[in-house]
Amino acid sequence: MDDSLDQVELPATILAVDEDAGRLEALQTFLADGYSVLLAGRYDMAWDMARAPRAPDLLLLAIPESCGAALALCKQLQQSLSTRSMPIIALVPGTELGRMALEAGAADYLPQPVCPSLLRVRVQTQLALRRAQERLRDRDGAVGREVQRRVIESGATEDVTIFATASLAETRDADTTNHLCRTQRYVRALAWKLSTHPRFVAFLTVEMIALLFRAVPLHDIGKAGIPDRILLKPGKLTAEEFEVMKTHTTLGRDAIARAQHLFGYDARFLQVCKEIALSHQEKWNGTGYPHGLQGDAIPIAARLMAIADVYDALISERVYKAAMPHEEAVQVIAAASGRHFDPDVIEAFLALQDSFRAIAISFADSAEELRDKRKYLELAGTFGEGNAVAP
Repeated sequence: MDDSLDQVELPATILAVDEDAGRLEALQTFLADGYSVLLAGRYDMAWDMARAPRAPDLLLLAIPESCGAALALCKQLQQSLSTRSMPIIALVPGTELGRMALEAGAADYLPQPVCPSLLRVRVQTQLALRRAQERLRDRDGAVGREVQRRVIESGATEDVTIFATASLAETRDADTTNHLCRTQRYVRALAWKLSTHPRFVAFLTVEMIALLFRAVPLHDIGKAGIPDRILLKPGKLTAEEFEVMKTHTTLGRDAIARAQHLFGYDARFLQVCKEIALSHQEKWNGTGYPHGLQGDAIPIAARLMAIADVYDALISERVYKAAMPHEEAVQVIAAASGRHFDPDVIEAFLALQDSFRAIAISFADSAEELRDKRKYLELAGTFGEGNAVAP
């Protein structure tokens, strides 16, 4: 007897991705009968949802005329071990974009506006093909699955180690661990937005965006080497103390470089980590530190990190300050265009300000976390009117 007859088959889950809310609602209506439909209005949100523990069975990806970010997502999903088996049906305004979608890894494409009956047929076909492929893979035996599990586990272990190491540095100052989660996502959103910009397209590949997300938590790892009397000092730092504080950038870079040399691991990932740790305090006009780099001499990864770090510092409540309203923080950052920040990155930030607000809300610090941080600073004997404020 076929054991599958004794199993309750759950409806397939479909993730629909479109920046147009109206078209998303239409897709949900077309597929509501017989499918569980998830909606994503942003590409970074779709990436997270596609990699969730209960991953979708199929993805509908609307690809607009300004197709760079959508095609980049398609490529990233097809290259990721955890999502490459998920069929993608591209929804495109023309056949040329359909061809580009297929080259990026889509299994099929449909013209827009979408015909509901044709959409359902194509969805059914792709889901049937996926089930057939899964049955074939099952026949390959447990060895292949165990290898795949170990590869995924190895990558996850590495990411956990990086995050845990970075979190230890964060525990020594006024930031919370959620600061790392938020800045990761701010940087990724900026990277996606800029991935089709002529100045950034060569650097912000799908692979690089994934590396940036993993590297961001190490941006302040050098703070582990700053004495508590300076790192946790209430109020304003003296000029001499600020010079010591500024060394957290070189300390972070050097720590990563030593680990790189010790293990003989010369990966591009570690190069990005070093660039972010060393240069995220540089300013576009050359007045930053540690080297006073100016303009395009500042690594792109560090330019993205700079905006993410400043925005999060402004809008986050700390034990020594209230949170600045989102709108005011946006104005402060926009006013620093061409001085502190790359003007093109500022333009992307302004276009993404609603996404930044959503990330801040999703990963907000709880009252308990802030209370625990306050207790830590009080035990350290350093809590006062402010913490390690630059002169």
